[in-house]
Amino acid sequence: MMTTHKMMVSEFAWDECYRVTNVADVLTPALVVYPEIIAANLARTVQLLGGDADRWRVHTKTAKLGYTLRMLVEHGVRNFKCATTLELLEGCRNGAADVLLAYPTVGANARRVCEIAEEFPEVRISVLAENEEQVRQWRGSGIGIFLDINPGMNRTGVEQSRGEEILRLARAIGDAGLEFRGLHYYDGQYGGFEEGARITATHAGYDQLLEVVNAIEHGGRQVPEVITAGTPTFPCALAYTGFRGRGFVHRISPGTIVYCDATSEAQFRGDFGFAPAVLVLTRVVSRPHQGIVTCDAGHKAVSADAGVPTCVVVGHPELTPLGPSEEHLPMSFEVALAGPRVGETLYLLPRHVCPTVNNFDCALVVRKGEIESVEKVSARGREAPLWQAPAGATTALSKTVARKV
Repeated sequence: MMTTHKMMVSEFAWDECYRVTNVADVLTPALVVYPEIIAANLARTVQLLGGDADRWRVHTKTAKLGYTLRMLVEHGVRNFKCATTLELLEGCRNGAADVLLAYPTVGANARRVCEIAEEFPEVRISVLAENEEQVRQWRGSGIGIFLDINPGMNRTGVEQSRGEEILRLARAIGDAGLEFRGLHYYDGQYGGFEEGARITATHAGYDQLLEVVNAIEHGGRQVPEVITAGTPTFPCALAYTGFRGRGFVHRISPGTIVYCDATSEAQFRGDFGFAPAVLVLTRVVSRPHQGIVTCDAGHKAVSADAGVPTCVVVGHPELTPLGPSEEHLPMSFEVALAGPRVGETLYLLPRHVCPTVNNFDCALVVRKGEIESVEKVSARGREAPLWQAPAGATTALSKTVARKV
């Protein structure tokens, strides 16, 4: 059964640790990150992994800040996963030892990956492949290959029922002189299921995944690593006994739990000890109608990709966010209530924190109510789009390396 996202954890309580004391100097909307809560979320995740930080291949699409990536490294997390070449670059710059670019990469994007790999030879870089053409393009690059398995989400990968094709691809990797590094399996389609149904569905999928592993191993290839589970399904992966005591390393790859959001709060109901570590600070700018106020955090601030309402107003369960415009977020409240004043500051917990972080150039780091620093959201967006090969470049994928800006 699917959960409804109407339950926006309005019961999420206000805590004084979130208040910014010198808010008068802050231009809104502003992204606020709380390093002490981030640290607690990281420590809790490692604890759930039995104290073994090596089992977490964190997806950095959420973290985005070099500041946060360095915090991950300080907590022993050195295996990263990302979706863009900029995220790959930032991971390499901020202490990652092993990064998987978990996105189908072709053309100039693939050539850019080769350049980053040459710039950071100490970092173990891998990519995904789902067909022999994608495998062959990496020949001579020294970059490792994970096979992308489609668990039924149907956006990328080889369907897990096609065992012979997967085995053939594993062999093709070795035949191309490349290193087969394992299987990538993202079961994000179960994120909206109720907890019991989510466990049943994911475990059935993992049973099939192990059949794929067995077929590859019986075909004479070792499977070094199996990657599963974003934030909604990582508890299911941890509870699956079939991953234990095998010849491969099993890693989970949640990213949202670094910061948490309204959706993950609803999914976990506080059972796992995580807390929101990122809020959007906004101001009321208008009271256009009885029972309505508007703040300056439209969908260019708080992402609307997960639907409406886009967020929870922390500490104000009486306020219901309505459909946003680009820069405006109207909220309704009972007419009998006073409602917030124009100029009053509010704190928003996004429904989907990952693209919300991506909306901001900078973030305020707040510790014990005080703004400690302003940090760049360094992996926001993408790299400049136009590149050209340097004169005499002859290595794999032509090494398009010179930024033409």
